[in-house]
Amino acid sequence: MTSVADDETPAALVSNRLLLRTTMVIGVLAVLASGLSVAGKHFGEELVLGANTPSREMHHITIGQDTITLPANVIRFETQRRSGPAEQVSIFLSWPELEGYSRENAILFSDPRRSDRLIFAEFSQSVMSRDMSGRVEPIYSRLFTGEPTPGPAGLAVHVLSRKSGFGDERLLTADMPDGTVYAVRCLLPEATQPATSADCLRDVRVGRDLTLLYRFSSALLPQWRQIDLAVRDHAARHLSP
Repeated sequence: MTSVADDETPAALVSNRLLLRTTMVIGVLAVLASGLSVAGKHFGEELVLGANTPSREMHHITIGQDTITLPANVIRFETQRRSGPAEQVSIFLSWPELEGYSRENAILFSDPRRSDRLIFAEFSQSVMSRDMSGRVEPIYSRLFTGEPTPGPAGLAVHVLSRKSGFGDERLLTADMPDGTVYAVRCLLPEATQPATSADCLRDVRVGRDLTLLYRFSSALLPQWRQIDLAVRDHAARHLSP
């Protein structure tokens, strides 16, 4: 039979204190483990998100005479996700859905092998009186060398003079039903090389006085008509009347 005095011997007191401390340490470690698990999950999500955000908070951005309203998840750069005056705003959209970043489609915005699934665009105040289509006759046509060659989906591929400053870029054109000319500049990949996510560039006038410059993969050139119509429509729907 154990007496109260036996429980108060030095050995018993050391044993009790050790048990108490051990229990406390285990409790603290459990709390820390739980905290690290939560923090690790949060940090892991932040790593996946990178600079992107799934937030659909609307921002009203004024560029010159125009105001464009955009959800945060289509705006590429965190510093541009704010309402108010700005010099420009850059966006990216999935193709063909024309949706911004979300956790469900995150792979499209991070996997370079899916370069044909994104459209990159930038709104800025116009600094030229003509867009790319309007510059074909007075400017680009004077830089053509040789005869055009057939391109995808009815496009004609024009080689630009080495002295033009456009390097290996090609200008691709097509006549539109309304009598205007479609024009896009592309750095076309060699036959053995894959297309990149933004090797074609086109700019158009939108709103009161905005230039919308958009980029897409040359792998999407067969869909140039659909892309141009969709990008213009997207801009029109987000610009204030």
